[in-house]
Amino acid sequence: MQIAVSGANGFVGRALCRVLLDAGHGVTALVRRPSSVAKGVSELVIPDDHFASIARGNPAIGPIDAFVHLAARVHVMQDGAADPLAEYRAVNVKGTLDAASAAFQAGARRFVFVSSVKALGEGEPGRPWREDDEPAPTDPYGISKFEAEQALLAFGQKHGMEVAVVRPPLVYGPGVRANFLGLMRAIARGVPLPIGSVDARRSMVYVDNLADALRALATASRPVHGVYHATDDDDLTVAGMARAIGVALGRPARLIPVPVGLLRGLGSVTGKVAQVDRLTSPLRMSAVRLHEELGWTPPWTVAQGLAATAHAFYAEQTQ
Repeated sequence: MQIAVSGANGFVGRALCRVLLDAGHGVTALVRRPSSVAKGVSELVIPDDHFASIARGNPAIGPIDAFVHLAARVHVMQDGAADPLAEYRAVNVKGTLDAASAAFQAGARRFVFVSSVKALGEGEPGRPWREDDEPAPTDPYGISKFEAEQALLAFGQKHGMEVAVVRPPLVYGPGVRANFLGLMRAIARGVPLPIGSVDARRSMVYVDNLADALRALATASRPVHGVYHATDDDDLTVAGMARAIGVALGRPARLIPVPVGLLRGLGSVTGKVAQVDRLTSPLRMSAVRLHEELGWTPPWTVAQGLAATAHAFYAEQTQ
């Protein structure tokens, strides 16, 4: 198959291009600026932020069989935009629909959209989120992702194009950034962490597992449509995650068992209520549809994913 990938030079995009190439598919990488993509990938520079140019057919991206849309305005912890929701909508809703229009014009029969657990909300309904649960996003990023999901599904129904929405939880792997990288650095340096009593379980997905799930959806021989979840199928507690990272790094995590109630109280005093709530609250997802409909299971275990992440982390430190 010939598959177009937007955001192909990003964290997940690089992994996806590699997985698709290894499976024998042709890849057209859509990027905003020239970059070093994997050998065998055809690079196409898109000159605008919201994919309006390819929606107009210039440059043309076809013919293609499927389009995997990864490009997005990602979650920003401290957003300085005057109207954050409008900024997210411009990229994550309008830009996504422009990409879908381009895919349709290029002959794609399937559009795979990478959304986020944030489209569901911040917490969980007392159990792992299921694909058929009613979303309740609370922040501009999550709202824009959910709106994009709805707009895409309507677009697919109107034009007869399959639309598969994938909601990943926390994604980790070689090259990971943000909070996960900060946690790795702290554990590697032996910094004491006050999360020894945090037993909330959080779903995660190794970047190569997510890439393989996207490959399975993009290239499935049977029709795919609607919402899918992709996880490692091994939900660790926050403390367990830190310990597992320590094992992978070869540096035991130094965890202090501070009561969760005290952590939340400190969050109130320091103005970090939202951050502490995310840290101490469970957020799990089930990936039933991928398993039952496509027979997909994660090819990598959490231990293997963390080992690869740790190896890349140390390699980066020595550069």
